[in-house]
Amino acid sequence: MEGKGGLGRFFETAKPYIAMISLQFGYAGMNIITKVSLNRGMSHYVLVVYRHAFATAVIAPFALVLERKMRPKITFPIFLQLFVLGLLGPVIDQNFYYAGLKFTSPTFSCAMSNMLPAMTFVMAVLCRMEKVNIKKVRCQAKVVGTMVTVAGAMLMTLYKGDVLNMVWSKYIHPKETNASGTVGITDKDWLKGSILLIIATLAWASFFILQAITMRKYTAHLSLTALVCFLGTLQSIAVTFVMEHKSSVWTIGWDMNLLAAAYAGIVSSSIAYYVQGLVMQKRGPVFVTAFSPLMMIIVAIMGSFILAEKIYVGGVLGAVLIVIGLYSVLWGKYKEYKEKEAEEIPEPVKLGGTGNNQKTMVIEDIEANNVIEMQKNEDEKVCVPAVAISAPMPIPPMIAMEVPKA
Repeated sequence: MEGKGGLGRFFETAKPYIAMISLQFGYAGMNIITKVSLNRGMSHYVLVVYRHAFATAVIAPFALVLERKMRPKITFPIFLQLFVLGLLGPVIDQNFYYAGLKFTSPTFSCAMSNMLPAMTFVMAVLCRMEKVNIKKVRCQAKVVGTMVTVAGAMLMTLYKGDVLNMVWSKYIHPKETNASGTVGITDKDWLKGSILLIIATLAWASFFILQAITMRKYTAHLSLTALVCFLGTLQSIAVTFVMEHKSSVWTIGWDMNLLAAAYAGIVSSSIAYYVQGLVMQKRGPVFVTAFSPLMMIIVAIMGSFILAEKIYVGGVLGAVLIVIGLYSVLWGKYKEYKEKEAEEIPEPVKLGGTGNNQKTMVIEDIEANNVIEMQKNEDEKVCVPAVAISAPMPIPPMIAMEVPKA
């Protein structure tokens, strides 16, 4: 039994890590497939619409069936939060990210999005969702890890170095040169794409912060995901009608465009929003975003296979720094999680021994109330036997009267 309990406890601790690592593989596949679709001429505005239409169609039935009895009422403030979530995630983040991806490459886009943990950490501190006590080692680890992660991403962006020729490069490069659309990209387009990616990352960090706030009041996670995807679809349709004036852009067949929309909608929107919401509720938004650097490493390897992207020395050095920073942030979050877990049990005892009169009086009042409640319960329990015991009560006086006679 102890072994099973220990194994179960280990699995419970490992579940958030497994979930987030799996999501990074899903995001990496989305980047590769989407890049191929955009290179073939698909409008990124239309792609966002189809993506969230697929996501809504997949997640809505589960939300209607599984959460029909626990779905909170949607008040006007909650509706505004849902509306802004749809605007930040599906509309602003993904449209700007796809535009930046079109002007750059999947590996570069993922490297720029590695600023997400740093942006989320700063915004969480400003919103008082994260506390920074620089005297504690775990807080130092989070701050230093965030800075190292950003430094690694910037190194990948600003420094290339020599090309690393992989074993498989000479076999796949001739096949995939035409599929890669990054050959004709100019420095001007590269700069434009970088700015778009920074805006997208900022919107994505804001989405995480607002999602964590909304989930405190709207606890139906599946319904929250379905509503965000649905509102994002409506908002994306409005944006597409403004930006795209040709009806032919809406045409989609049984090709890579359909695969990109379906994959992104099912994996990267519906499943990802729900899973990261569950993990965020337990570990916070910084923990969720700390895994994003892994996506860049996965995309770099997959991109060299599928899109024949070149891997540079600067990219490898930046990846090493990113991994070091990632584990530093995760170590700090793990220590923080353990401290909170340990503080939950002995907290009333600690309050009574602080020497604060007000806290001591509160604890004493609570203990006094508990004693009164216990006495009441005992009186209620013994009231019935008291009637039965009252019958032999006259016996002691009779004995007392017989003693003088003797």
